[in-house]
Amino acid sequence: MSSPHQFHIPVLGVGFSVDTPLKVARYGISSVLSIVDDTLLEKLREHYERKNSREFSPIPDHEPDARALRITAYLNMLQQMVTRQFEAVKNSGLADGSLFHRYFEMLPDRSELKQKYLKLLSAADEALRTRLHLSLLEQMQPGSIDVNIMTKIDKTNYDRQGNPRPVEFNDAHAALRGYANSDLESSIIFSAGMNPRLYGYIEQFRDFFPTALGRLKKKIVIKVSDFRSALTQGKFLAKKGLWVSEFRIESGLNCGGHAFATDGLLLGPIMNEFKKRRDELFQTLRELYLPALRKREILTDESALNINITVQGGVGTVAEQNFLLRHYQVQSVGWGTPFLLVPEATNVDQSTLAKLSAAGEDDLYLSDVSPLGVPFNNLRDNDKDREKYEKIAAGKPGSPCLKKFLSFNTDYTEKPVCSASIAFLKHKSREIQNQPVSTGEKQELFDQAVEKTCLCEGLTASVLTINHIDIGKQSTASAVCPGPNMAYFSKIASLKEMVDHIYGRINLVTSVNRPNMFIKELRLYYSYLQKKVELKSIHQSMSAAFFETFYENMIDGIRYYQELLPEMLEEAAGMRHQMLRELEQLESSLFELKLQFFSKQAVLIPVNA
Repeated sequence: MSSPHQFHIPVLGVGFSVDTPLKVARYGISSVLSIVDDTLLEKLREHYERKNSREFSPIPDHEPDARALRITAYLNMLQQMVTRQFEAVKNSGLADGSLFHRYFEMLPDRSELKQKYLKLLSAADEALRTRLHLSLLEQMQPGSIDVNIMTKIDKTNYDRQGNPRPVEFNDAHAALRGYANSDLESSIIFSAGMNPRLYGYIEQFRDFFPTALGRLKKKIVIKVSDFRSALTQGKFLAKKGLWVSEFRIESGLNCGGHAFATDGLLLGPIMNEFKKRRDELFQTLRELYLPALRKREILTDESALNINITVQGGVGTVAEQNFLLRHYQVQSVGWGTPFLLVPEATNVDQSTLAKLSAAGEDDLYLSDVSPLGVPFNNLRDNDKDREKYEKIAAGKPGSPCLKKFLSFNTDYTEKPVCSASIAFLKHKSREIQNQPVSTGEKQELFDQAVEKTCLCEGLTASVLTINHIDIGKQSTASAVCPGPNMAYFSKIASLKEMVDHIYGRINLVTSVNRPNMFIKELRLYYSYLQKKVELKSIHQSMSAAFFETFYENMIDGIRYYQELLPEMLEEAAGMRHQMLRELEQLESSLFELKLQFFSKQAVLIPVNA
């Protein structure tokens, strides 16, 4: 059955949405949690089991498959708790204020289920009310408990003797196994690009293959930033008899967390390509998938095959959501960043919540704090960065690196370490001091090195603090990863208020200057390109070929939006007129940036070079 809602809550950091299903799934709302940190999941499992007076059996560190077993145990607990919660909603009756009413009040007004509910409310005949009530109970369903794995977070682990363990004990592999062995019937979302070795490992688990009726107990979802990536990854999996049930398209820059920028390809044109080539994508994957199933001697109902297209990144109004649903025919729209202001749904400590609520455009920026070396959406003056700068000022930069999930650097050590760790920065500092450059250049190199932040601790501190869970040696300072959309929301809202905003029943946008999501993304890409143009040396600068590709993709995007504007009927005429003006201004600014770039190139590159 399809979701009763038109939106989903994407993964929010490591800890912000780690238990969101316990808060929203009973109301039919689907959400995604990260399963990168098994130690966090173990602490939360203990917290919830003891809170509900249930027996807790810990899974110790010395257990050979501790990571996978902890993930399985936590996910099974979520499933059991959500099942009990959902039954309580269904059995809550028709008295005013019951959970049954709350479930239906939050549904989109035009949905068939909501219309049937409204008919129940107005029915005078008791027999009719009973029939409608029973019918609604049969059609109710909880939200999906989906999980996320960043495919690149797949470091090798070692045994007690220091020897590398087999590949199936790598971080992402073990997390996949933990999900695959759980009781969940949901989706796993793979993000951050293709990991062939990890994708090949999916074949080991029967739940990812269809039944004779075509049902998939566990579905594969790939988060992508363009059509080519979807086709490449989909074909790789289809050849193995693995079906991608959904491609989740995310804006490269107008999103939260890590930002995987495209070469200037904008969300609108990307969505348009998926719209035009959706049948091609389906048929291409189908032609590879069915023979692969036959080779495995798996019989299935071919008519059950389907591919959903969903989208997320910077959506902030009902007009934007409805346009995406109608024009691009997506099945669901992701709302992430605004939910950081909903304590009923996510875990944000009071200090961070206040800063997010007050944040404006200048407080939200694309940073270099991630040890992965990928641009990371950040909030200025967050508690984790404050702690980091205090350590630097005290002459003690870096973090102890207790969890090691982002340990990938081998510049100075045989075993990988995290570039935000004390161990790495000691080596890096010595190297910088020995370089034959000026004092000013040494300081600049040092500042770049110590900018990295311990995200393993920072992105989990909030949930532990809020739930009064013993944090041990871990820092209590929180990092946070909101998207640029946070600048236009400031009200700390209830779950119902945020859902009502999503469906246009109220308005929570608190900034009158909020641009349309497509314009905002275009501005972000312009700023991204501008910063690259303004880099000081030719060694840091981009090539002319890359600039031309980026520039042409953005110009093509502007042309596309100019032609699209008359079709954006969900937006008011004033907004469409404003968008047209902004598109013209951005096109002019891009042209000036092009002149600046090639003028700079002429200066940096000698004529006879």
